[in-house]
Amino acid sequence: MAKYNSKVAVFAYLALLVSIVLMVSTAESSLLGNGFGEEQNISIIKCVKVYGAEAGDTCSLITQNLSLPQDFFFQINPNLNCNTIFVGQWLCIDAVF
Repeated sequence: MAKYNSKVAVFAYLALLVSIVLMVSTAESSLLGNGFGEEQNISIIKCVKVYGAEAGDTCSLITQNLSLPQDFFFQINPNLNCNTIFVGQWLCIDAVF
């Protein structure tokens, strides 16, 4: 009976060790983020001026009327879908990085 208990104890310790290694590995990867060892270039955009969309507005019309370069406009409005602009939607028209 003693042999059986020692085998169970070894298995339990091994399972505990594997669990701890997996928990530490998961915690470390969430702290480090994706791309371990790679430097990520993330810039924070702070919008300093907004525009409320009006009826008939399109992305090109807004950039033209406000004399904004289109690439800048899309950079400061990264999730903007030009096909679904609605009246009153706040759009960033000036930002600092």
